[in-house]
Amino acid sequence: MYVLGTAGHVDHGKSTLVCALTGIDPDRLPEEKEREMTIDLGFAWFKLDGGQEVSIVDVPGHEDFIKNMLAGVYGINAALLIIAADEGVMQQTREHLAILDLLRVDKGIIVLTKKDLVDAEGLELARMEAEEAVKDTTLEGAPIIAVSSTTGDGIPELKTAISRLLEITPLPRDIGRPRLSIDRRFAVKGFGTVVTGTLIDGKLSVGQEVEILPPGLKAHIRGLETHKKKLDVAVPGSRVAVNLANVPAERIERGMVITTPGWLTTAQFVDVNLHAVKNLPRPVMHNTEVTFHSGTTEAAVVVRLLDKQKLNAGEVGWAQLKLDRPVAVAKDDFFIIRSPQGTVGGGQIVDINPRRHRRFQASLALNLQAKREGTSEEIILATLEGSGPSEYERLLLACHLDAAEFKKALDDLLKNGEVIATGVMGLHQYIFSKSRWYALVKEVIALLDNYHAQFPTRRGMPKEELKSRLKIATAYFDGIIRQFSDDRVLVEKAAIVARPDFKVKFTAEQQVLIDAYLKELAVNPYSPTSPDEMNITAEMLGALAADGKAVIVAEGVVFSPAAYEEMVKRVVTQMKKQSKITVAEVRDLFQTSRKYAVALMEYLDAQKVTRRTGNERVLC
Repeated sequence: MYVLGTAGHVDHGKSTLVCALTGIDPDRLPEEKEREMTIDLGFAWFKLDGGQEVSIVDVPGHEDFIKNMLAGVYGINAALLIIAADEGVMQQTREHLAILDLLRVDKGIIVLTKKDLVDAEGLELARMEAEEAVKDTTLEGAPIIAVSSTTGDGIPELKTAISRLLEITPLPRDIGRPRLSIDRRFAVKGFGTVVTGTLIDGKLSVGQEVEILPPGLKAHIRGLETHKKKLDVAVPGSRVAVNLANVPAERIERGMVITTPGWLTTAQFVDVNLHAVKNLPRPVMHNTEVTFHSGTTEAAVVVRLLDKQKLNAGEVGWAQLKLDRPVAVAKDDFFIIRSPQGTVGGGQIVDINPRRHRRFQASLALNLQAKREGTSEEIILATLEGSGPSEYERLLLACHLDAAEFKKALDDLLKNGEVIATGVMGLHQYIFSKSRWYALVKEVIALLDNYHAQFPTRRGMPKEELKSRLKIATAYFDGIIRQFSDDRVLVEKAAIVARPDFKVKFTAEQQVLIDAYLKELAVNPYSPTSPDEMNITAEMLGALAADGKAVIVAEGVVFSPAAYEEMVKRVVTQMKKQSKITVAEVRDLFQTSRKYAVALMEYLDAQKVTRRTGNERVLC
């Protein structure tokens, strides 16, 4: 289904034309009837000869209601630019045209209304003026149809032109992430809250749970309706009325967005590609305060220019907008900014909730350009470069791509080594751009090298300390460490990480103590002297254990590897003979004390060699 939007100066016959096309008067408010002027949005629909149903959003033309016009052109597939033949192009014609151009509405028809009020020469002048007005805009070359809405002259030709236009207009996309930006809300007795809007990017179904952003209200869809017909499923591109359960109408406002829960986030900062209008009376300055419009949302913003100090009429630049409140927008959405004097500019959102950027950075401009116009692969890379590593679902949403398209592009990047993924797909997977990954590798190598230089007698850095220094979430850290280990960036032993070629280095004094301690272990293998008594520190002992020169079975109880292996062999042999063994028997077996026998058996329990049952041990 397609949605057409009207545009044009006040009193140029937009509503009358809509009525002539559809038989429906879009002016619904008593004040509109009284003043004979559209104030808020009006809606109508009709069916083409080929059976295609078309919705029309009729917008107000008066400059006092330009905010309502901006809400109305959201989600339209094509525009009807209305110009009265007897008056020609006027102030609001030009502003509405500038808005359509900024929103990149490139499908449309220029309709010259009131042809019955001018002669042939006047009609030709109006046609020439319209052609000149749309020159160098998205509607340049659009067909021009002259009509009289009162006599019906030209209306069949206009319907034929609309049919031809829709044949070359792409169908609204469906990426499985529905959004309906609310333009009206009201309460219906016996049904409750009803909201209306144009549905984009996905389907909505009766019974479905939805989220209303902001402020994050949850509701269920009680009913759906398009063109006064009840539906089970509403498709993208539809003008839809949604009956919501369990949400009072007074809690909902124009500008809120209905969507499925869990994917869309509100934003107070957005990176944008900003176009200044061609007739801008004064430049857009850095930190200018204006009003932001996207969909049916309106908010005050500060424009922070990123690559220019000012933006002159007709110029294009990169900017970061700071909004005065959270709004529900997505990457690739179009927007308009206005001042009290009129439309200032507009463009397209390229990133949601970005970090604050340093201005005048060439690399930033390239990154933003890739996010806006790049291939799927380039968008993924630019997002990972700009925002850093990400888990799969978050990256998919940030890129705002179709899920299948995203997966194929990511698979190609992984195959070509342009991105690195740690962890397991769908389970704590973390995705890096190649440059971000190797920057992290470089950082880890520097951290470990510095640690080894500072603590040469320690076996390495505790994993928890490395995680804290890298500021990596626990859920992704183990997968990253495994990748580092596979790539020989580090080696991992228990809870310690070190560079692969690192060897513990002792001072001459420490080496003397160690040599004496190792000799003592050999002299008294089953009743060894405590490390503390030989001035052996925990670091020194840990290094000996890591090098396989000592076996720590308990605090203060350390055996030489030879003694430990002999004790295990003899204990196991004895147990095989008699099925079980006691601590006293172990003590007597090695002519040692109970202290060492208990420490040994508890260690063997922990190593799953033996298992305690009462006061005895059996083999596991």
